[in-house]
Amino acid sequence: MKTISTFLASLLLMFAFVLAKPDLAMAFTPILSTPRIIHMALFNFAGQRPDFLGVKDSKLAPCPNSPNCVSTQSIDPEHSIPPITYTSSPEQAIANLKQIIQTQERAKIITEREDYLYVEFSSKLMGFVDDVEFYLNKDKGTIEMRSASRLGESDLGVNRQRLQSIVAKLQELST
Repeated sequence: MKTISTFLASLLLMFAFVLAKPDLAMAFTPILSTPRIIHMALFNFAGQRPDFLGVKDSKLAPCPNSPNCVSTQSIDPEHSIPPITYTSSPEQAIANLKQIIQTQERAKIITEREDYLYVEFSSKLMGFVDDVEFYLNKDKGTIEMRSASRLGESDLGVNRQRLQSIVAKLQELST
């Protein structure tokens, strides 16, 4: 019974933080016998890092059938997003992209090469991780992109919005 009440108190505490109600959150803290950080760690949905990412034959991994992925190399409208075009040198284009990524909250560059960036973005509350790739296609003068949630079915448009935001910031930087 104590385990169930602790679990329920943890859930209520989490929702109190989501709703930005610190008074409500503090009301449930005494029920919990362990620090809040441990309870919040129960809700970390990072998942396993995929082993199929990267560029193979100038292609990023295809999106799965679920709606929580967008890619510049996808042909169906649900998953498709336009690539970034650049007019600077390829080196400057990837440097600008990296500069913008480094300003993003909860972004961690995992792999960096002269023509490729792999970044993990994690959500603030639940710790969901999205795998985001950027491939500098020098032949086309574009940066190909792919952003996919590791877990779940829907991302509520977060992956598309993130890439659109990065593109907008790159455009601002170029003007």
